[in-house]
Amino acid sequence: MANSGGSGRICSVKGCHNSYRKLKKLLDNECYDHKPATRAECTCPKPFKFHRMPSDDEGKRKWLAALNLKFPPRNIHVCSFHFVDRQPTTENPYPELWLGYDRPLRKKRRRRTCPDEGAGVYQEHTENDEGRPGEESLASVPTPMQLNVDDHACTSINSASVGTQWEDHIFEEHCYIKRHSVTYVNQSTQCDTVKPLTLMNDSDSNLYTGLPLHTFHTLVAVLRPHANEAYQTEVEQQILLTLMKLKLNLLIEDLAIRFCISVSQVSRIISFWIDTMAVVLKDLIPWLPKETIRATTPEAFKQHYHNVTCILDCSESEIQKPRNLDSRSESYSHYYACNTIKYLVAIAPCGLVMFISAAYGGRCSDKFITCDSGILENLKPGDEVMADRGFLIRDLLYERQVNLIIPHFANQTQLTEEKVTCSRRIANVRIHVERAIRRLKVYKILSQTLPITLMPKIDKILRICAALVNLHGDLIREAEN
Repeated sequence: MANSGGSGRICSVKGCHNSYRKLKKLLDNECYDHKPATRAECTCPKPFKFHRMPSDDEGKRKWLAALNLKFPPRNIHVCSFHFVDRQPTTENPYPELWLGYDRPLRKKRRRRTCPDEGAGVYQEHTENDEGRPGEESLASVPTPMQLNVDDHACTSINSASVGTQWEDHIFEEHCYIKRHSVTYVNQSTQCDTVKPLTLMNDSDSNLYTGLPLHTFHTLVAVLRPHANEAYQTEVEQQILLTLMKLKLNLLIEDLAIRFCISVSQVSRIISFWIDTMAVVLKDLIPWLPKETIRATTPEAFKQHYHNVTCILDCSESEIQKPRNLDSRSESYSHYYACNTIKYLVAIAPCGLVMFISAAYGGRCSDKFITCDSGILENLKPGDEVMADRGFLIRDLLYERQVNLIIPHFANQTQLTEEKVTCSRRIANVRIHVERAIRRLKVYKILSQTLPITLMPKIDKILRICAALVNLHGDLIREAEN
């Protein structure tokens, strides 16, 4: 910082360390050109000089503005390094060089130039029958002497009416993008030419709905009695539209274009069928009796875990960050470092989804969701439940006389060979619940970021996706593989 304290005068420019003490040391040194005389004794110019701020108010104001000091000292001195002419002169009286900050460039006003003689006037020519310009049109063109080409004349020419201005091609050279006129097609006319989407084979049906074609037609037949007659679109198209939203998570505007209906009608159709399908398809998520579980248990379970009733695991889906701070803190997941919803999935050994809980905030623990979701009401004495290490629910299951199978914890001591083998066997069969969750995430509405607007219907969406996974029909074959 600039000052003039006990160390002598110092240059007031920020970052400059030139001072009278430094100047005295330089002058006491030997001059290289006039040895053995010192630099103070020889005729060489001094390395730098100090100049004081002028005493007039205008000069003080401009000096302070040039130095840009937050706390200017009482006595301001500036060395000659910061002047264009190495000292204040008439042309450059203020410091301008190396002032310790980035100075903005001065915007110089562009000088207006006059066009060429006669170029500022648009000449209109009238041709006679022989194709030559008429005499009256030539007489109407002013001569260069009449134009009085000076600054005022140029202003009057350029500010003339539109009919008398000439076209400046300079601006056309820089128009890199030309706007073309856009013709909008009426939606009703477009729908006459665009055919609504129809499913032709299993490949298309799996792509858009996640179901085989025969299963999709069966689902439409089951849901048809529950249709709303207020919608003019066919029931099959309405169900296809809803399943495409769940499977591909398309924008509502995209679905409106595909099915040739309005955006508001698409929103109403999706909302109606989510409510309806959640009620109709809830029976597709059954809790199987023990006899059925034993009959459908794959070979991988029969050797070591033939009494396993279900496999538990939790999954999370990212959601849009809520504006409410309480909701934001409750849904924040430290594992994923974002806001998520968390839900519990229980599958049978054959891979059938037997239970899916409501959506909880990503902050909730696995033990809390297991206790609060109501899955413990389905467990009977003598059942066995397989889960991951994070499910610390042994005390909850002990009260119901249910056995918990989880991998062994790796404490400070190394696991024995028997415990390592047991943990590998558990991981080998527990992978089936991961496959079931993967089949749920095939519906991209659960694998992509969920908007806040879908939170009121997220529990129904989870049940519908689980029911559609059970409808696919390849669960046992995948479990055996």
